[in-house]
Amino acid sequence: MSTTVTSAPAEQMKLHTSKPSFFGILGGELFKISRQWIVWVMLVLLAGVIALPYIITLTVPDVKATIDHTPLLFLTNRMMQNLAILRVFIGIFLLVLTAFVIGLEYQLGTIRILLARGVGRLQLLTAKLLAVFIIALGVLIVGILYNILLMSSLLLIMVGNLNAYNAITPDFWSLAQQYTLTVLISMGVTILMASTVSVLGRSLTFGLSLALAWFAVDNIGTIFLYLAYRLTHSDFWLNVTAYLLGPNLNVMPKALITTKTEIFTIGAQPYVTVDGAHTLWVTLVYAVIFALVAIVLTWRRDVKE
Repeated sequence: MSTTVTSAPAEQMKLHTSKPSFFGILGGELFKISRQWIVWVMLVLLAGVIALPYIITLTVPDVKATIDHTPLLFLTNRMMQNLAILRVFIGIFLLVLTAFVIGLEYQLGTIRILLARGVGRLQLLTAKLLAVFIIALGVLIVGILYNILLMSSLLLIMVGNLNAYNAITPDFWSLAQQYTLTVLISMGVTILMASTVSVLGRSLTFGLSLALAWFAVDNIGTIFLYLAYRLTHSDFWLNVTAYLLGPNLNVMPKALITTKTEIFTIGAQPYVTVDGAHTLWVTLVYAVIFALVAIVLTWRRDVKE
């Protein structure tokens, strides 16, 4: 008895190879982020922080009189304060989120599995950053809408109507747009900074710690630089504050926006006068350095651990 074995011609055999698409990776990153409990906890805390100033405002005795007599001034001041609070606390949220998205992959070792399945290192980094940027934009939009809802509730409670909105002028909207732009710039460079330290340390602990410490050191550092100036009487120490990232982001709305209204800002500022162009250039230089360091380290270093 004989057995005949036939094999298909090579040209009829098809080898199916598949590589993850960029949008598939992006969707996977968004899915993973949506399943992290820390993200939702921080969003709840962010909502509470945003609502706190409104609760405090309800206890101020002369708020009703201010709304009745100077509604535009009241709304303008509240708008700037709300956006300043959003900038600071969305920044903290993005520092933690970016450190988790990038650092946790290294810490758990799952990045090796992703790379072994054909995902490129720069492709993965780009997808992660884009996912964070999408979430950041969504949180900002929801945060602004949430502020509008809270402001409307405040007006209804204090004066019983929304007539104060009739006092809004085109200059108000222009100021709001420019201030929002500075918030977006701050959010963008914050994400890049957090991603860079996370890639550098290849650890959630390292990335999260350094990311959270960066702006704290930046802001507190201006105090020590001022003390150095008082001791040495050298303007060099004051000039250094003009090139720190945090103080430049803090002063950017005041330096960039031209208006008769006093611009509200939060945080330490340079001890020398800087204009809007200076704050933008300093921020751009930091952003480019952060992006280049993250790209080069991700591209050149192998993942062995």
